[in-house]
Amino acid sequence: MKITFYGHACLGIQIEDVNILVDPFITGNEKASHINIDEIKADYILLTHAHQDHILDVEAIAKRTDAVIVSNFEIASHYGNKGFQFHPMNHGGSWDFEFGTVKYVNAIHTSSFPDGSYGGQPGGFVIESEHKNIYIAGDTALTMDMKLIPLRTKLDLAILPIGSNFTMDVDDAIIASDFVQCDKVLGYHFDTFGYIEINHEEAKRKFFDKNKDLMLLEIGESIEL
Repeated sequence: MKITFYGHACLGIQIEDVNILVDPFITGNEKASHINIDEIKADYILLTHAHQDHILDVEAIAKRTDAVIVSNFEIASHYGNKGFQFHPMNHGGSWDFEFGTVKYVNAIHTSSFPDGSYGGQPGGFVIESEHKNIYIAGDTALTMDMKLIPLRTKLDLAILPIGSNFTMDVDDAIIASDFVQCDKVLGYHFDTFGYIEINHEEAKRKFFDKNKDLMLLEIGESIEL
């Protein structure tokens, strides 16, 4: 499994020959100006919620790639009504895709489209592939529901927001890693704009002091599990 950070909360996940894109917000992020969305591969696009900083480039990429858009019922149907391929889900539900099993799990946040229309309830994703399991928290506060995840799935990586103001901060992300029983964390949703700027060295130190590993990737950088 290869995971590429495209800035903010956007991730590319390659599982064997399948390419998954999560929450594409690239062209609106000046820090990601070196990323060309026309070069990004996507067989599936997973959306945690409907805010613009998570869906801005969905239509451009899905139109080019014919990707299947996977999200809650309201978001998936929104794109289905526009003629895109889609797969609707809802909280607690799972589906076996060609690359593995996806479960849509709870997140504490809000969800509306840029025009203010209803975007369903926000969520996160647990992806179980043949060899590695990951949790993509989406935009969320710390929640006790995270304790449910390790009852079903042993995680190899937790991808957690750490920018505070709109989501958890670093200290809550450390607690979240305890809740999901995963000490290997990829941080995201930080530094994109002033509200969510963080001190990288301090964040890494706080995780290190708890015997945990926090990875903060440069935009365009990848890791392999």
